[in-house]
Amino acid sequence: MHAEAPFRYMSFILIYPKMSDIKSKAQGLDPNVQPRDVGELVGKTGNIYESIAIVSKRARQISSDLKWEIQRKLEEFAVSSDTIEEVQENKEQIEISKFYERLPNTAIIATHEFLNDEIQWRFVEEKE
Repeated sequence: MHAEAPFRYMSFILIYPKMSDIKSKAQGLDPNVQPRDVGELVGKTGNIYESIAIVSKRARQISSDLKWEIQRKLEEFAVSSDTIEEVQENKEQIEISKFYERLPNTAIIATHEFLNDEIQWRFVEEKE
């Protein structure tokens, strides 16, 4: 029987680019999932699970920011009406939605940031 390594609670500090920077950078990324060198991911933290946890937290943060931004933009087009049948299509609204749909998955963006050392993090040890 071997002793288990102590569990570390993770929190990390990010180099937080502006959303416009994320969107412009994301437009240059290939939206298709690419195979990654696991050794490169492990090399950043020494543990594949910690690397994936960092990437997933950053992906959730990007997703939340993008969701807030698109909701704010689409609220400008909101028209309150009493009937559901009166749906109006606005070309600007459609273009905004299509732009966000074409962005790569947030996990792809976060992995790109992680592998290019654009994310900084630190570990917080559990106090007993």
